[in-house]
Order: sequence, then C-alpha cells, then structure tokens
Amino acid sequence: MECNRTLPSFDLIIETYGTLNSDKSNAILICHALSGSHHAAGLHSADDKKAGWWDNMIGPNKAIDTNQFFVVCVNNIGSCFGSTGPTTVNPDTIDNADGSEPQAYGPDFPLVTIKDWVKTQAMLSDRLGIDVWHAVVGGSMGGMQAMQWSVDYPDRLKRCVIIASTPKLSAQNIAFNEVARQSILSDPDFQDGRYLQTGTYPRRGLILARMVGHITYLTDDAMKAKFGRDLKSGKFMYGYDVEFQVESYLRYQGERFSQNFDANTYLLMTKALDYFDPTRDYVSNTAHTDSDTLNGDGADRDDKQLELSALKSAFSHTKCQYLVVSFTTDWRFAPERSQEIVNALMATKKPVSYINIDAPHGHDSFLFDIPRYMGAVKGFLTAPFMTSHLTAVGERS
Repeated sequence: MECNRTLPSFDLIIETYGTLNSDKSNAILICHALSGSHHAAGLHSADDKKAGWWDNMIGPNKAIDTNQFFVVCVNNIGSCFGSTGPTTVNPDTIDNADGSEPQAYGPDFPLVTIKDWVKTQAMLSDRLGIDVWHAVVGGSMGGMQAMQWSVDYPDRLKRCVIIASTPKLSAQNIAFNEVARQSILSDPDFQDGRYLQTGTYPRRGLILARMVGHITYLTDDAMKAKFGRDLKSGKFMYGYDVEFQVESYLRYQGERFSQNFDANTYLLMTKALDYFDPTRDYVSNTAHTDSDTLNGDGADRDDKQLELSALKSAFSHTKCQYLVVSFTTDWRFAPERSQEIVNALMATKKPVSYINIDAPHGHDSFLFDIPRYMGAVKGFLTAPFMTSHLTAVGERS
C-alpha cells in the first residue's frame, strides 16, 4: 500500500449485472463514491425499500445497458459494506496468547488511497479473467478512480468515464473534509477509534460530519426551492431544537447516515479524497511559498501552468478514450475542475469528449436521471472505439 503497510489478505465484495460475453470484451467496471457500495442497481428482494445508488444509470435499456454489457460494481477496501475494512476482524488479534477475543481493525486499518483501490480492482480483474475493460466509469470519488485506472493501467481499459470529479482536491474541499473529521474525532464516544471494543459509537460526530458534507452536495437555489425559510411548526419556538425545515432535513440525513455507516470508514474515505493526485508519480509539485502569494495573479497563472504540465505528464501514456461530464451548479467539484482534465487531455492529443450539463441539483446531479446526461454516457459507451491511427480531438458541448 502507498502508506508502506501491508494487508496480509483482503476480501472484495462485488455485485454484477448482465452477462459476460465469450471473449470478455463487454465488461464495465463501476467505481463508487464516498458513501457508495457494491449495490449499484436493482433490488435484492421485494422487501427492499430502495434500489441501488445508480439504478437510474444501470439496467436493461438504460445508459449502461445490461442487455449489452456485463457490469461489475466493487466495494472498496476500507469500506463498511462487506469488503475488508475497519469493522473487519484484524488477523493479528486472532489466537492471542492471552486468550482475548479477536478484535476489529478499527483505527489500526491502514490509510488507503485511490491508487491502492485501483490496484485491488486490477487484482479483481485478474480474478475475473477480464484483461481489458470496455469502460471504467465513476462519479465524484468514483471518477477519480476511473482517472487513476487510465494512468496506472493504460492497456486495461478502452474507455474512461469521469463524472463530476476533479484532478485533485482544492484547499476548500480539504477544509470541508477536515471539519467533518474533527466532528467525529472530537466526539467522546469515538474512543480513539476503538468504539466497537468499548461498546460506544460516535453517533453525534458522524451526524455532524454528514450534515457538513451534505450541504456541499446541494446548491443554494436547490435548498431555497426545497425548503426556503419554511418553519416546521409554522411559528418561531425561540429555542435550539429544530425550527426550520432545512434543519429537520439535515438532521434526518445525518441520523440516517449514522445508522448505516462506520465512523472509521468515513475518516479513511475523506483522507483518500484529500490524498488523490494522479500527477504525483510524474512531476514533483512545487511548494506554494509566501512570495507566490504576494505575486498575486502572476503566481496563480504560474500555478495553473504547473498543474497543467503535471496533468499532461500523467496522461501522456494513456491509451483510452475519455468522456468527462460536469454539472453547471456543482460547486464542490466545479466544471472548471473538469475542464482542467479536458485541457490536459487535449494538450496531449488524447481522444476526449466533454459535456457540461445544466442541472439544478449541485454535486448530487450525477445521481439524477437527466436525459442529456444519460444520453451522453450511453452514446459514448456504444460508439465505435477510436483506433490509434486517428487524430484525437476534444469536444465541448
């Protein structure tokens, strides 16, 4: 692993849809976002209240058509939905000499990176006998994994779909993640991450973390349209309990999340986001100094050129075709960040199509059934593959 630690073994939980063809050329890998899992589409049983998180994208005759493609969605290590993670029993605690019970990894689980996840996904590909993916697809953090795939395993995918993503997090995004982490770490019930052993759970911290994150997924206009300044009881109560509808909504989202997610996993996932930078192995990043700040716009231009140069180096050896999708109201990973990816790909003459979708839902737009968005993904996945002798072009629409 990038943190110089080793997992002696690990399990990956996957869910598949459709049928793999005889030459294994129709396989599509789905990479999930922060709170996602392997359950991307459909219902497990008639009693399920909610379909998979990308059910509007994956299925018969949908954008990722399971009549045509064999779709694999993997739950990453470090998660809490079945793959090896902080809630998994640490093998080092089995058969202890003192006879104590085996314990979960908890805070002892190694810090993981996007690059680590992609490496395990490549190992999964080997196990499935899939040498080349028809496409690797992901939104938000999933888009980062798709991008890393194209850099680390250029011969193992034909198409790369990067949706509502970014080449690396901004300082503001890292700041939001840190506030969320501190909400968990400062909860007395966190118990230094050993809450499973002590029988506690940092529920309040996880609720606050989710509330902070959820605000960044929505837009001011969307919140205004949905809640405005509506009061839950119709009048001021002059207290600190829930009064506004938006407060009720955020508390509900946080409460529901705290019942289904693990706090140590949340810490790991946000750190993986912060660490993501596909250029690290190709160009050494120049530190930002005080003199750079004083130089103002000139330093900003220099920084952008350095970042473009670094991205060009990372993408220089890639061989797949790209579709990059952004959304007009996404301020967490704004369209400008997707355009940085597109500019670097075009500068290195890689085949890339780009579409900026007008949608009111903010960062969460990638989860919505928006016809133009779904049509773009479907068209890209079903179009003939651009052979290497053709000149690469970038398209904007």
